[in-house]
Amino acid sequence: MSDFKRYRRRKIAELRPYSPGELLGDDVLVDPVDRAAGSPKLGDMIARNPKNHDDQWLVAAAYFADNFEEA
Repeated sequence: MSDFKRYRRRKIAELRPYSPGELLGDDVLVDPVDRAAGSPKLGDMIARNPKNHDDQWLVAAAYFADNFEEA
């Protein structure tokens, strides 16, 4: 049995494109699954918490394309 439920986001997200060759260091969280799939790469996006700009993470290109549109 799964405890997962579907939720819709109600707020605007802040994202910017990843620039190929950009060194992310420890400033941007990259999930190990995304890293194993070749990220960071062209088409990926960097998201940030609008209330804490130091909280940043990578959004894979395919997930971004499926779930985001410009406001």
